[in-house]
Amino acid sequence: MKYLSLFVFFVLLSCKPTFKVLERKNIMLDSLSIRAIYPTINGVWFGGTNSKAGFISFQNEAETKIVTLQKENTDFRSMAYANGSVYVLNVGTPANIYALNTFGYSASSNLIYTESGEKVFYDSMFIDAKTGLGIVIGDPTEDCLSVLLTENSGKNWKKIPCDILPKTVEGEAAFAASDTNVKIVDGVIYIISGGKKSRIFKSDKKGKTWEVFDTPIIQGEAMTGAFSMDFYNKRKGIIVGGNYENQKDNALNKAITRNGGKTWKIVAKDEAFGYASCVQFMPKSRGKVIYTCGTSGVYYSTNFGEKWTKILNDDDFYTLRFSGKNNIYFAGKNKVTKIKISH
Repeated sequence: MKYLSLFVFFVLLSCKPTFKVLERKNIMLDSLSIRAIYPTINGVWFGGTNSKAGFISFQNEAETKIVTLQKENTDFRSMAYANGSVYVLNVGTPANIYALNTFGYSASSNLIYTESGEKVFYDSMFIDAKTGLGIVIGDPTEDCLSVLLTENSGKNWKKIPCDILPKTVEGEAAFAASDTNVKIVDGVIYIISGGKKSRIFKSDKKGKTWEVFDTPIIQGEAMTGAFSMDFYNKRKGIIVGGNYENQKDNALNKAITRNGGKTWKIVAKDEAFGYASCVQFMPKSRGKVIYTCGTSGVYYSTNFGEKWTKILNDDDFYTLRFSGKNNIYFAGKNKVTKIKISH
């Protein structure tokens, strides 16, 4: 029996899943960096620098449509999809939300929300396609995070007053790194902050009431904390980030939760990647498979963040999204990439 047990243990170890890149296609872009994407089967909708947004096709170049949304130069870093429209939002002031028509990849646009102010700076957007509940989050203009809500799939947005939002501490804000500071899962809203304080904000009442929980990720300076977050379900979540001014530091830059953000555990301390700008769960992986990108390259984990393996050396990707289980889109400095993976 002893030898049989050892054999079974060896087989289990040898069957640990590993991923390989089967196909890769790069589309190079001239002076167009991208931090916000929404994937489709054929390509990605995007928001980028130089006031540009649109659709990039990986199947038919004629379907690619890149438009300039306004004369003033800005950087669109937030986007979401709902009911045939892609919504894009820029950083800085004035903050403008445009609705892009996806029919026929026309990318014709309408301005549906605008906000001006010295401190206005929005970071991330998410719309739940099932319920129409959507949220935009940004840096504080008063003593709370800036939060916009929609309950009709992005057609109308309303700003939540500070008196019903949790108070932020001085130096606490968010990072517009990859459009992944906020997510809605089964009606629960999750927001991650960063900077001198990095916390999780949670609401299961459509933003009317909130809970706030501390995280153990590195924080305390302006460019530290969680830069990206994802939740697989209402319980399993992960945050990544680090110290942008010391991007090789991998001690306290990744943490997981198994109870919806109430408590967090540092994983892979002093291992794998340093600063990371985006993290995403693989669909239909039971929350075990995770991909991340940043200045250390592209890594994946098959055991809920405990161990990581590098799959791509690219250090210029800012964001990533899955299209199905086996296709991943990456976007970054002057390029968008699609890979097909297998294990």
